[in-house]
Amino acid sequence: MCILGQIRHTVMMPEINTDGLDEQQVLLLAEMCILIDEDDNRIGAETKKNCHLNENIEKGLLHRAFSVFLFNTENKLLLQQRSDAKITFPGCFTNTCCSHPLSNPGEFDENDAIGVKRAAQRRLKAELGIPMEQVPPEEINYLTRIHYKAKSDDVWGEHEIDYILFVRKNVTLNPDPNEIKSYCYVSKEELENILKKAASGEIKITPWFKIIAETFLFKWWDNLNHLNQFVEHEKIHRM
Repeated sequence: MCILGQIRHTVMMPEINTDGLDEQQVLLLAEMCILIDEDDNRIGAETKKNCHLNENIEKGLLHRAFSVFLFNTENKLLLQQRSDAKITFPGCFTNTCCSHPLSNPGEFDENDAIGVKRAAQRRLKAELGIPMEQVPPEEINYLTRIHYKAKSDDVWGEHEIDYILFVRKNVTLNPDPNEIKSYCYVSKEELENILKKAASGEIKITPWFKIIAETFLFKWWDNLNHLNQFVEHEKIHRM
């Protein structure tokens, strides 16, 4: 039996009542994410809903994702606060854009991570209203991958291998309020203050953003003109 067959056999997809959730966000739960093994090999596809249920995550379901860090020409990082309508980590502050490539030929193309970059371009448009021509895939820099797992609540969570993507340019913003509650550009000092507030419980940040900010982000930020030294396409950081 193939690996995917084993996963589908062992992970019985539970029925979850979504009546109390935001209608627009519930529609997105039908999107097909890319199932992977722990070495990021594509082994199939499953709905966003099933990929984000803790019950499935605990049985090993793992999917591909990305996190975009977009800086303007003043070297300030664009942060967003996730809307209260989001099913996972509502109201949390996080990096510019975080989502998943979908299981279609354009987005599971692994050559130079082009599929992930196309997905990032699509979601930057959907969430932040950034015109797609302002963030072409060739201007999105893929640094490395991070494997992490985190619970949002008793029902929903994340288990991802997360592609870290950097963009540096000025863009036009027109955020979707169903996706984003607020947004701002921050300096390193301002982000350090946000992290202190998060540590004290004054605000909430997403777990992947916390991991990246505390482990990698500031050294990358100090070297925006020399990111090539941090490119690790063969490595997956287990967090």
